[in-house]
Amino acid sequence: MVSLTADLSPLHPDRNLAMELVRATEAAAIRAVPFIGRGAKEAADGAAVDAMRAFLGTVAFQGRVVIGEGEKDNAPMLFNGEVVGTGTGPQCDIAVDPIDGTSLTAAGRQNALSVIAVSDRGSMLDASSVFYMDKLVTGPAGVGVVDIRLPVGENIRKLAGALGKPVDEIVVSVLNRPRHEKLIQEIRDAGAGTRLMSDGDVAGGINAARHGARTDMCVGVGGSPEGIVTACAIKALGGHIQGRLWPRDDD
Repeated sequence: MVSLTADLSPLHPDRNLAMELVRATEAAAIRAVPFIGRGAKEAADGAAVDAMRAFLGTVAFQGRVVIGEGEKDNAPMLFNGEVVGTGTGPQCDIAVDPIDGTSLTAAGRQNALSVIAVSDRGSMLDASSVFYMDKLVTGPAGVGVVDIRLPVGENIRKLAGALGKPVDEIVVSVLNRPRHEKLIQEIRDAGAGTRLMSDGDVAGGINAARHGARTDMCVGVGGSPEGIVTACAIKALGGHIQGRLWPRDDD
């Protein structure tokens, strides 16, 4: 785990690293507000990136971007390998996404998030070589119960038993993509309901792990960078996540 208190000079008031990073996500989210529902996802993303990067430059840590914006979205800043922070304090790996769900933001829909995930230097998986990841997320009831290698119907039945609820009350979140047509049908054939997401599988995973959430499980193939961010969130929530990289070709 990363030390949450930055090591600053006694001349300065103590600043908590976790709260500083929360403020960085707030800066990105606030800067994106004028673009909500305006149909300009690139402009929203650019504004959020600029705001987050500017704030991170004031935080007393040595952050190295392991998962950033540049490769996927052609963003000019917060690219993989970029170093951020003041250069003092703990050495960290970070994953950043000033807006996960730019299309949601542009359309004025829910579940767009501004996120930062942080770990000790050298401990965060760089999944950039394989862009997609197959994921299975549940709350803590899924620990030792579900297995991503099993058919989704079997996992649904196992989770329903662990939760003590009928299968027909289980709700599974899935990105609404052509690649998931068979998966969606298998979920429904098992007797569970689906919540189809247009974008934002980080929010989908988080919602599946939250206590009292309206979904019980999140499955399917999404971005591997989003998978790493989701894994950090699920660890903090005490939920359960399994993932496997999903290469699109032999290379």
